Amino acid sequence: MKNWWKDFIAFRRFVTPEIMPVVFWVGVAIAVIMGIITIVEGARSAFGGARLVTLGIVTLFCGPVFVRILCELVLTFFKRQ
Repeated sequence: MKNWWKDFIAFRRFVTPEIMPVVFWVGVAIAVIMGIITIVEGARSAFGGARLVTLGIVTLFCGPVFVRILCELVLTFFKRQ
């Protein structure tokens, strides 16, 4: 435990790579929930409903991919050579 703290204080151990899986799954959950909400709102709407349903489907499938790309981009800054 004492060595972990020394590594943490000396910036030899990074926190972000350990947090990123949690950030990824929270982002995926938000993207999926927003996609479902958009689909439901589009189905309930009489005007412009097809556009919202299409946008919801795109969000449902492309949202998690976008979150993954952002998380990988952040992790590239912490990759050790």
